[in-house]
Amino acid sequence: MTGAPASNLQASQPSRCATPVSSGQQITLFCDFDGPIVDVSDRYYSTYQLGLADTLASYQAEGINLPIQILSKQQFWQMKQDRVADREIAMRSGLQGEQIDLFLGQVSQHVNHPLLLQKDKIQPGVSWALALLHSQGVKLVLVTLRTQKQARQILVDYGLARLFSGFYGTEEESAAYQNQPEAKAQLLAKAIAEQASDRNLDLAWMVGDTEADVIAAQVMGIKSIAVTCGIRSRYSLHKLQPTVMVTDLLSAAHHLLGITQLVCA
Repeated sequence: MTGAPASNLQASQPSRCATPVSSGQQITLFCDFDGPIVDVSDRYYSTYQLGLADTLASYQAEGINLPIQILSKQQFWQMKQDRVADREIAMRSGLQGEQIDLFLGQVSQHVNHPLLLQKDKIQPGVSWALALLHSQGVKLVLVTLRTQKQARQILVDYGLARLFSGFYGTEEESAAYQNQPEAKAQLLAKAIAEQASDRNLDLAWMVGDTEADVIAAQVMGIKSIAVTCGIRSRYSLHKLQPTVMVTDLLSAAHHLLGITQLVCA
């Protein structure tokens, strides 16, 4: 796989913020997990389908047939990327009132089920991107709202854990789905304090796919790379004003290493 062509990247003005790796300098890349590394779209859509099915079955047991309209995966994922709230997604699926509350409860219950977690898959080009960054001296640090144990095990399974210098995650399974910027900023603050090279924040970057990643980077005063291969659309991410916006982790790697001529958001 090769990096995405410049025409596929956010283009608003010439690059002024890239700092390619140079002799004597080490870039530290704080990397989100869901989105840049792992595609969660199949799991989230399956969770949505199961939540609807459970809600429908619950009401059918009481002799009530709900006029449910199941969204296609494309429709569902587009709404997630556009930051449409789960309550609104439920309404567009035909639910109302207490039906929505039941649905949301089912979603929370199912989203981290072990069988559904098996639907997560490594994004294309990730192994190459991480190996490239590591080989060029970039310090990789995982910062995720997933549980640390869960994220690390997936990286171990794919032979990628050895490329990371540190792992920062949560103990709460629901944190990743809730995706709170405050929680991400707290994790990032701890990671920066322990992992940033000489605490030189000019050489520190955060790469992620949601508002939590971009806002956390801004709060901590480091540069951000937003990738559009995850759960937020290009439009949603652009409004957050990340330092750089690219399609995926491999394009992010090329940017950091000065391999391609990219642009700032």
